[in-house]
Amino acid sequence: MRLATIRTESGTRAVRLDADRAVETGDADVGALLRGADWRDRAAAAAGPTYPLDGLDYAPLVPTPEKIICVGANYRDHIKEMGREPPPYPTLFAKFPPTLIGAYDDVLLPAVSEAVDWEAELAVVIGRPTRHVTAEQAPAAIAGYTVLNDVSVRDYQNRTLQWLQGKMFEATTPIGPALVTPDELFSGADPSAGLSAEITTEVDGEVLQRSDTDQLVFGAYMLIAYISEIVTLNPGDVIATGTPGGVGHARKPPRYLTDGAVLTTRIAGVGELRNTCRKEKV
Repeated sequence: MRLATIRTESGTRAVRLDADRAVETGDADVGALLRGADWRDRAAAAAGPTYPLDGLDYAPLVPTPEKIICVGANYRDHIKEMGREPPPYPTLFAKFPPTLIGAYDDVLLPAVSEAVDWEAELAVVIGRPTRHVTAEQAPAAIAGYTVLNDVSVRDYQNRTLQWLQGKMFEATTPIGPALVTPDELFSGADPSAGLSAEITTEVDGEVLQRSDTDQLVFGAYMLIAYISEIVTLNPGDVIATGTPGGVGHARKPPRYLTDGAVLTTRIAGVGELRNTCRKEKV
């Protein structure tokens, strides 16, 4: 299945995306849907109001997740371009719900910075309460996968050794358009090795990141196991698994997003984000 949160005249609605239409599930958003233990059956059987696929207004996939946990320095090619060594443990930081925007919404470039960078990421959405699981048990925790761009404000990020302030600017992080459940994404293949899919970023049509999710140092299952040692993962929580090489900050000279630039983030089989960058006016 593919699930999404769309904006309607009556507010946001969770929908199942079929080949020719979107069908309401009866929930306000995908996060609300996932909080029901029977969410898979309910989504599969949904027969609510329908909408044509063309012109859907996608809200953030999970508008208000309890947790957005991000992973830094987690692609081998990105670690190399930054001149670092692979870390022994995942590097974790957080985002907050106000950072999230829909799949086609504008990215807000902060007025206080001229160093806003792109970071294509595979995101994992949790589908059940999860605590102290092993990597082998982790697949059962996954509701599905989606696309995220961890747009980062590099000058603020690098002011201190803690990255949070460069990652928490409002309306900077597109996510969606859909949650793709593992059964559809793996299509009968053995999921035990994790997902291998091409991941790319384009700015105004120019490919600036191109890699494969099999370059992850810590894959989704390992990350779930590790994070679940620290905190309970709950339905709707998002784990952003890291970005590959090709970020603007590592280029010589550095290159950043500008007003009017079109940022396209794509993961094969998962989906595509397309966002226009707009400079914040104060």
